[in-house]
Amino acid sequence: MSKRQVLNKKNLGIEPGLPLQASAGGIEELRRDIQRLMDMEAIRQLKYAYFRCVDTCNLEELATLFHEDVTVRFVGGNYEWKLQGRADYVKNIGKSFTKEAVGQHNAHHPEIQMLSDTEATALWYLADNMWILNHNVKTHGTALYRDRYLKVNGKWQIKDTSYERLYEINDVLTERPKLSSHYLAEHGTEPQF
Repeated sequence: MSKRQVLNKKNLGIEPGLPLQASAGGIEELRRDIQRLMDMEAIRQLKYAYFRCVDTCNLEELATLFHEDVTVRFVGGNYEWKLQGRADYVKNIGKSFTKEAVGQHNAHHPEIQMLSDTEATALWYLADNMWILNHNVKTHGTALYRDRYLKVNGKWQIKDTSYERLYEINDVLTERPKLSSHYLAEHGTEPQF
């Protein structure tokens, strides 16, 4: 893997967004300001829904969160995962969240930049734990997500998503965890390997 870049807004391609200050104009400008805040909240809810759908293997709803031509690039400790298109991404996520997996992903501290009425970017801080029980492995760590969003027919969608790990720890499990609850055992996909 090549030398890692400094993870700042400039290197991540985050442009300054529209100003976060109330307009001095009339009621229509105020409505636009309020709509911008509502759009920012819609983007937060979109990302939160993304992690909920991933961890519960809700592939049907997950597909509705992405633009048809979504691009995906995830860089971890020993992997780089690139995909193009909603169908390919959802299919591949399904292979990871099987009946033999447990996932816990949380996004924090969104830095949302509204570029226009229909385009935005955001940085998110990820903290996650992932157990692949049939391989006796647990991965946990953090990453910085960078997303680009488009508003299509009044609905925000993820157009581009990428992350780079800040740290990642892969542990070999000496014994299977004693799970008193395991949602994916019932609702996950069948393991392929």
